[in-house]
Amino acid sequence: MNALIIALVVWLALWATNVAISRSPLSRRSLGKALVPLLFGTAVLVLWEGLVRGLEVSFVILPPPSLIGAKIASSLPTLWQDFAQTILKGAIPGFLIGAGAAFVVAVAIDRSPFLQRGLLPIGNFVAALPIVGLAPILVMWFGFDWQSKAAVVVVMVFFPILVNMVAGLQASERMQRDLMATWGASYWQTLLKLRLPAAMPFIFNGLKIASTLALIGAIVAEFFGSPIYGMGFRISTEVGRLGLDMVWAEIAVAALAGTALYGAVTLIERWVTFWHPSQRH
Repeated sequence: MNALIIALVVWLALWATNVAISRSPLSRRSLGKALVPLLFGTAVLVLWEGLVRGLEVSFVILPPPSLIGAKIASSLPTLWQDFAQTILKGAIPGFLIGAGAAFVVAVAIDRSPFLQRGLLPIGNFVAALPIVGLAPILVMWFGFDWQSKAAVVVVMVFFPILVNMVAGLQASERMQRDLMATWGASYWQTLLKLRLPAAMPFIFNGLKIASTLALIGAIVAEFFGSPIYGMGFRISTEVGRLGLDMVWAEIAVAALAGTALYGAVTLIERWVTFWHPSQRH
């Protein structure tokens, strides 16, 4: 019970500090923007630790953050091998292939009203297919290694990016397109100088959505067949052995990887769309 009381006191102190920072001029600076989520996350972990130990929750049901951190520290080689197999070989290649294919198809749809009327409804149908049904089929087609996981990721990220890009290519105003035509600009000149820049906020919105879907798709695909390593394989194996500390360690690594991928896309978006009102702050 002492652990719970200490955790509550620390949590309240961190919460009060966070509120004070968010209401101060520091919140508008880079340091303040970094401190607020950092302190909030620390407060959640402290409260989690105190509740588990103070209420004597079984570590099999919910291990405390300290135990998860110790497992991460003692399992770095295994976690790195799983990370490389799932993220570096499966999620990121699938994300890049899916994004590139969506870009090409979106331009083709933009040039062909027939494709726009025929392909987009099919895309919505495929996007609604359950990944737990699609993943084992792709594993049988492409094998048990990273290729099948990348294929699952391609299917998951392709249509969100495609839909956003098609909408983005239609975002420029008719008057702007007419002006480009008046100047004698070709379709490709109009696409590169007007329509693609106007579509960038839509494209990056699709990329940010797809960055999280890529990670989920790669992990879920490993539940249906993989080598003897990988984040999805490790999670399914450790659940069967009641090794919940390792499961939470893999979840923590996956969360950090997903946050890093999302953050990378956001940074590129700020660099590419610096002119957009959403980036002026």
